[in-house]
Amino acid sequence: MKKTLLAAFALGIILPAAAQDTYESARLLGSDLNGTARYVGMGGAMEALGADISTMGTNPAGIGLFRHSTASLGVGLVSQADAKEFDGLGKTNMSFDQIGFVYSARISSHSIVNVGFNYHKSKNFDQILSAANALRGCSQNGLTFQKGLKADEAHGGYDLRYNEQNYIMGYDGRNNYRSFCYSEVDHMNANSLMLTEILDNKGTLLDWSIDYMDANAYSFDRAHRGWIADYDFNISGNYNDRFYWGLTVGIKDVQYKGYSEYGESLVLHQGGGEVSGGSVAIGDDRRIKGTGVNIKFGAIVRPMEESPFRIGAYIHTPTWYELTSSNSSLLVNNAYDGETPIGAYDDMSSQQSYDFAYHTPWKFGLSLGTTIGRELALGAGYEFTDYSASQNRIIDGYDYYDNAETSKDHAMKQNTERSLKGVSTFKLGVEYKPVPDVALRLGYNYLTSGYKMDGVRDMTVNSPGTMYASTTDYVNWDDTQRLTCGVGFKVGKMNIDLAYQLSKTDGEFHPFQQYATGMDTGVTKVTNKRSQGLLTIGYTF
Repeated sequence: MKKTLLAAFALGIILPAAAQDTYESARLLGSDLNGTARYVGMGGAMEALGADISTMGTNPAGIGLFRHSTASLGVGLVSQADAKEFDGLGKTNMSFDQIGFVYSARISSHSIVNVGFNYHKSKNFDQILSAANALRGCSQNGLTFQKGLKADEAHGGYDLRYNEQNYIMGYDGRNNYRSFCYSEVDHMNANSLMLTEILDNKGTLLDWSIDYMDANAYSFDRAHRGWIADYDFNISGNYNDRFYWGLTVGIKDVQYKGYSEYGESLVLHQGGGEVSGGSVAIGDDRRIKGTGVNIKFGAIVRPMEESPFRIGAYIHTPTWYELTSSNSSLLVNNAYDGETPIGAYDDMSSQQSYDFAYHTPWKFGLSLGTTIGRELALGAGYEFTDYSASQNRIIDGYDYYDNAETSKDHAMKQNTERSLKGVSTFKLGVEYKPVPDVALRLGYNYLTSGYKMDGVRDMTVNSPGTMYASTTDYVNWDDTQRLTCGVGFKVGKMNIDLAYQLSKTDGEFHPFQQYATGMDTGVTKVTNKRSQGLLTIGYTF
């Protein structure tokens, strides 16, 4: 008879160093096309045209084109196509997207200096992800077992044995400390589903063994929630309507929550065939929160005095994040052989919270813009950032002023370089005014994939990021296409702008990495297709 255990994951050894793995951290990379309705309606191609508050977070020099003070506020509605409600998250959700102002001051007949502040939601995590498929010759607990055969963390594994708290623990085979390759998922699998204990009539442990079970199918659902909020502080200027400059200091607030349920149908191999072995499921609640800071520099030049044609360029430093990640996970073991339960425990839980640092890559942008008369504005832009240059960093301690002292997680960095790559963004936008107080807008925004299609969330990486992992799934997302349109009205000193955006990203979902030849891990095509409506109200004073 199996026992029931609902207990927190006890490490047995205090390990102050902490980090996160490549795919969990990659959630923080990139940004949505979001901001004012005018900016979104033109596909974000306004980094050379400027005079829109949203350029504060892309090309800070765009704020230098304001000649009057202004304020704006925007709200939106985001809807995900072909999604079913999960964990209380519906496919359509409201979003408060932007609020900001610019104060413009002429300091001479040739110069204007502007200061501004803008809040905008650079990333809306709300998404429902679902996948299901067949498996052959593999399972999540099979990955745990295969890592145990490697014996030590230098080879991507561990030595399974009891610790002082009577848990099975994965130790490094060469030293008596916990292997970084022994994840929270491994701990739950090993102690519940895979463990067989032989006890005497007094409950004393006589012997034990670890074995695994294959699965023939899986199902997966996750509800992502939360946001990355950007708080941008800008100073910018205009000299003689020929040269525009800008500097923005940005503070980012991360609030992410993801709840997932992963289940497998287990099988037993009997008589040359397969029979049902019951099921196993893991519910996982992962939260990431914290702050980051970055600096953005930008310039716009009008090379020919008689022409409105403008060239813009900008650079963003990395965002230096300090974050806390926590999980609360529960494995439910319903495995059986006939009427005999398999495994030592019906349930096994895991809870952890840890701090880590993360540095995103540099970003570079180049943009073009021009106007034709008072009726037509055209914009184009290109951005590049290298996701593989991002860094998961270990917090080694804190200095006298409570600032984190960090070091690069070299092992996880290799996995990042293996799995992520450079990202290009192309932007095109047009605005046409059939009458002075009405503007019609169209835009196109194309984002290349930051994931290599053969990238892997490698659970054998010798890293604290692996050790704290409470899930094994990952998605290699492909390119993103965004089509936008919008309309704007000017009523006295007030602007009312509306925009619509349709975006689509395809990807490949993996329940866990492949760990042996001849197996089918049930890779599944998934799609994130979203519609967004935006309303922005602005006032010039």
